[in-house]
Amino acid sequence: MSQRTPYRTGDQTLVREINLSLIMNRLLEHHSLSRADLAEVTGLNKSTVSSLIQNLLDYQIVREVGLSSSGVGRPSMLLELNPEAGYIVSCEIGVDTILIGCANFGAEIIWRYREDTRHRHGQQAIIERVLALLDEAIATGERLCRTCGGLLGIAIGVPGLVDHDTGTLLFAPNLGWQDVPLRAILQERFENVTVFVENEANMAALGEYFFGAARGCDEVLFISAGVGLGGALIRDGNLLHGATGFAGEFGHMTMDPDGALCNCGNQGCWETQVSQTALFRTIRHAIQSGRSSLLSASTGGDLDRLTVPLVVEAARAGDPVALYALEQVGHDLGIGIASLVNALNPELIVVGNILSLAGEFVLPAVEAELHRRALPWNANGMRIVPAQHGFEACVMGGVAIVYQAVLSQPGRILG
Repeated sequence: MSQRTPYRTGDQTLVREINLSLIMNRLLEHHSLSRADLAEVTGLNKSTVSSLIQNLLDYQIVREVGLSSSGVGRPSMLLELNPEAGYIVSCEIGVDTILIGCANFGAEIIWRYREDTRHRHGQQAIIERVLALLDEAIATGERLCRTCGGLLGIAIGVPGLVDHDTGTLLFAPNLGWQDVPLRAILQERFENVTVFVENEANMAALGEYFFGAARGCDEVLFISAGVGLGGALIRDGNLLHGATGFAGEFGHMTMDPDGALCNCGNQGCWETQVSQTALFRTIRHAIQSGRSSLLSASTGGDLDRLTVPLVVEAARAGDPVALYALEQVGHDLGIGIASLVNALNPELIVVGNILSLAGEFVLPAVEAELHRRALPWNANGMRIVPAQHGFEACVMGGVAIVYQAVLSQPGRILG
């Protein structure tokens, strides 16, 4: 009589799930492959691949897209992930905006909406508006993406610290929110849908890693420069969360002990120097000091109407105040980034959020400071680029989070 092992071994269902995940990830990576190609890149035997592919075809998660025209011998039928296998809803709750998108299973945004929330006051009003927009996104997804799989998941990005176990927004200093059970609120409204809540910069970093400027890079530092300043570090496709889950709060490094008061309660945080708020403060000070600027006319004399696109437009027209303010932000951004490069030695730095729209004016100053202050062994060969998806990187990151959850557990859509 054999003795039962105390260790759990994978049963057939688990093995099948792992193999399905392997196939779907390779199709995502290579876009289209034949059954023979899949056997080669996964290491699975051809009969296993054929059986699993038939399963995926039956559920319309994979589709056949025609015969290959290259190679020697008989043409092979190519396969790809079916964009109509389901849809994903992703939303960013910003300090002054809500940005929401609906993507198909091909990670293509099929509907997007952006709303200024500066006129909405209070946490409850914002959350109610988010819920209404999520309803609209889901209805739009059902209408535009006639899927066999329906809604695959909802992801929410927020500018603050998130408890990943509970989906609670613990602290968002620029929103003034604390201990908000976002996942529970959304789960009550959307009972049968998986909901993810993540820090905005973390989500944006994943969006650029899977679908944007950081594809193919192993060590990525993401800087999110908007109303506040956040960051994230990706290593081999994984976010580094830190010991308690809150790594990447680079904006709250103290850069000037006697500097401006930050919304986090500290003084002289990096984000007080390099955020959208800092950019507008520099412009206001220059104009109020008597300097002439096109921005006085474009805002109708009301500098509370300043926006980053207006500043970029003025800079492109040669406005000295806009150019000076953007260069100053780039200078201060570069000083902090140089320190992070020395500490973390990334392969690529991606600058995202709304200030990425001003990359042509900000990044030259960043690079100048970087090469002036970072150790050459760390800086040489490293690249710094604007986010490919700009201020939509967070929404793309939400798509990536749900996408990867589905690909890692395909049983969720296979049933």
